[in-house]
Amino acid sequence: MEFKAGIFTVVMLAIVLSSPAMAQKKSPPAPPAPILPPSPAPAPAPRHVDLADLLSVAGPFHTFLDYLQKTNVIDTFQNQANNTKEGITIFVPTDSAFAALKKTTFANLTKDQLKSLILYHAFPKYYSLAEFNKLSSLNPVATFAGSGYTLNLTDNMGSIHVKSVWSNPKISSSVYSTAPVAVYEVNKVLLPMQIFKSDPPLAPAPAPAPDAKASDVAPSPTSGKSASAKAKAEVKNSSHQVGVGIVNYLVLAVSGGLMLLW
Repeated sequence: MEFKAGIFTVVMLAIVLSSPAMAQKKSPPAPPAPILPPSPAPAPAPRHVDLADLLSVAGPFHTFLDYLQKTNVIDTFQNQANNTKEGITIFVPTDSAFAALKKTTFANLTKDQLKSLILYHAFPKYYSLAEFNKLSSLNPVATFAGSGYTLNLTDNMGSIHVKSVWSNPKISSSVYSTAPVAVYEVNKVLLPMQIFKSDPPLAPAPAPAPDAKASDVAPSPTSGKSASAKAKAEVKNSSHQVGVGIVNYLVLAVSGGLMLLW
């Protein structure tokens, strides 16, 4: 009996210890899950300036844009603008600046020379107009074409010039200037000595407008001669008429005298 009573006690003890209430007493409650703040919204993607679109609508830059695309330099400039912290500064000559030079100036260049010429028109860093005064103290400044292709800048009371060996154009306006892209209009093409060994010739001046026709201003020699001949003929005709009148008068006078004699 005692043995059975012991077994019964052990079984009951096991049931009590395995009950949920005892399990809760033995294991501490799990801590509440931490409340996390909402994650911030992702930053918007940076807005890139499409250089080809900008130059096609911003001014008379069709010639420069054509060279950019022909040499694929547009891709180099666009990559610099989109994917670097330094940014880019581009000096864009107007169509009239290209037209001022002889057509053979660019037609005789090799592909590499033409590409270097276009790369020569940009700095591989963004510069605002306010920074050119400080930048002029660092002359000469290397361009995208390489360390040997440099420019000298001068800032005289806000009048900024970008000097190459054969030209000294002025920045005439700011086309676009928001980091990381700056585009400035210049009134002449930048001409490096590495490509042009002498000053390239200018295009011939356009022919002057034709003057007003001579007949509209003064009589031609032919018309003068005909007028003179006409005047002489009129004088001669008038003299002839006077002579005929005198003769007729004399005939009448003689006839009257004869009648009186009869």
